[in-house]
Amino acid sequence: MLSASGSGRSLAEDGLRTLLHDVEQMSLIRRFEERAGQLYGMGLIGGFCHLYIGQEAVAVGVVGVRAEGDQVITSYRDHGYALACGMDPAAMMAELTGRIGGASRGKGGSMHIFAPEKGFYGGHGIVGAQVSLGSGLAFANRYRNQDKVAFVVFGEGAANQGQVYESFNMAALWKLPAVYIIENNRYAMGTAAERSASETRFYRRGLSFGIPGEEVDGMDVEAVREATSRAAAHARAGKGPYLLEMKTYRYRGHSMSDPAKYRSREEVDEVRRAKDPIERARQRILDLDPAQAHSLAQIDARVKAEVERAVEFAQTAPEPPARELLSDVYVTAVS
Repeated sequence: MLSASGSGRSLAEDGLRTLLHDVEQMSLIRRFEERAGQLYGMGLIGGFCHLYIGQEAVAVGVVGVRAEGDQVITSYRDHGYALACGMDPAAMMAELTGRIGGASRGKGGSMHIFAPEKGFYGGHGIVGAQVSLGSGLAFANRYRNQDKVAFVVFGEGAANQGQVYESFNMAALWKLPAVYIIENNRYAMGTAAERSASETRFYRRGLSFGIPGEEVDGMDVEAVREATSRAAAHARAGKGPYLLEMKTYRYRGHSMSDPAKYRSREEVDEVRRAKDPIERARQRILDLDPAQAHSLAQIDARVKAEVERAVEFAQTAPEPPARELLSDVYVTAVS
C-alpha cells in the first residue's frame, strides 16, 4: 500500500501514476497490433506487417524518458514507437490500410510511419539503416549545440551490420548524444542469436569503441525506463553514446508471413505466462494499491474504444486518388 509519510506518499503516488500511464500505453500498442493482425488476415492490409506484440515495455519505457526535442528512430517494426510518441491511432491504422487519411496519405504503409513533429523519425525498411540516420540526428544535435538526445533503436539481427559499427566509431569519436538500443528478441528474422552471432552479449558490442553498455530486462517497463534515463543523462552530459541491450521477446513471427516454426509453442506460452510486460505492470499496480483495479478496467475500456475508432476510420476512409501517384516524387523548386 502507499506510504503514510508525506514524501513517501508522494513518491509512491508518482510511481503509481507512471505505471498506470505505462499500462495504458502498452495496452494501446497491444490492442492496436492485435487488430492490425486481424485486418491483415482479412486482406485489408497489404505488403509487409511486423507486429510489436510482446515488446511493448521497450517502446513505452524508452519514449517515457524523452525530453522535449529528443528524437526516436527505429526499424520497420515501428507501430509501437509511433503510438508511444503520440501519433493518432486512426491515422496510423489508415496508413496500414492504404487510405488517404493515413499518416503518410496511405503511401508509406506499415514500415514507413513518420511523425517528425512528434520527434519520431520512422520506420525504416533497410536493415540497420536507421543506425546511420539516427547517428546523423545525434550529430546534428551536437553540431547545433542543442541539448537533445537521439534514441536509435535496432534489433540484434541488425547488430551484425557493418554500418552499425561505422556509426559507433563516429559517435564515440565525436561524443555524439546518442542512446543505441538493441531490441534483442532472440530470433531476428528467424535465426536464433546463438546461430548467427559470435558475441551474443550485445551490450558489449560498443566496448571496442569505448561505448559503455548494459543489459536490461526489456519485459519490465520500469527497468527499461530506469536504464534509459541513466543512458540519456550520460549522453546529454556530453559523455558520448551509450548502448542498451533490451532482452525482449516477440510473440508473433518476424512478420505476418512468418509461421515462426523455429521455436516451440511451449516456449512462447511460457514467456507469456511468466514475463508478459503488461501483466507484470498491472500486478505491480495492484500490489501497490488493490483499489486500482477500477482504474485498470477503465484503461481497458478506453483503449478498446480508441482502437475500434481507429479500425472504423481505417476501413471507411477513402483510398488516395490516382493523382497521388505523382505527388511527393519531386521536390518543388523554390523561386
